[in-house]
Amino acid sequence: MVTTLYLIRHGETEGSGTKRYKGSIDVPLSERGVRQIREASSFIMAHLKNSCAAYYESYLRDVHAPAGEAAKEGTEGSAETRPVLSAVYCSSLGRAVRSAGIIAEPHGLEPVTIPDLRERSFGIWEGMSFTEIREKYPAEFEAWAENPVCHSPLNGESTRAVSERVLRAFGEILERHGAKGKNGGPGRENIAIIAHGGVNRILLCHIMGIPLENVFRIEQDHAAVNIIEFWERYPVVKLLNGGPLG
Repeated sequence: MVTTLYLIRHGETEGSGTKRYKGSIDVPLSERGVRQIREASSFIMAHLKNSCAAYYESYLRDVHAPAGEAAKEGTEGSAETRPVLSAVYCSSLGRAVRSAGIIAEPHGLEPVTIPDLRERSFGIWEGMSFTEIREKYPAEFEAWAENPVCHSPLNGESTRAVSERVLRAFGEILERHGAKGKNGGPGRENIAIIAHGGVNRILLCHIMGIPLENVFRIEQDHAAVNIIEFWERYPVVKLLNGGPLG
């Protein structure tokens, strides 16, 4: 069985151009952000259709070649293998919930909100710009910039603390969708997680075996789509920071 994960960052938010640390502040999507997510949704639909067709072709050729068309009739269109998402998960922050709703709608799904997928809390730094933080809290900022994995913003979360809750939630999602296919079919599942730049970076570090110290070396644009296939033994990253905009 292969489980395909579409890991998506929410669309652009109102005030994104001000370059302020939003973190756990619940800011809505901008009009541009809504358009970005709609384009990402179309991109995912197209990818699902193409990848599912290729998967069927390989499955029928390698497993059911002697049965010919009879095998095709027995597997094509089953609930487990149609080119649709089987579940959509998201952070509990509004910008992720709105994005997830747009992604889920064509598949007839309601997003499942998971609070542990929310963005990092920047504590009293939230709403401030990079320059303002550096000028008002120089010592604290330098300590955090030097080691963001262990140091946290004032009254906020360290990267390590965020990682612990995010990976716990992620593990539960994977367990939920890791069972083998029923009815003897290929057993393919497609799921989506809509979260945040910081959360996605942590997940991608975990998936690719990259030390958490390098988390900020991974780019995650607004509405970025990452595609990861989870096989029995290991995950394979098929697309990183991609989608219609990348």
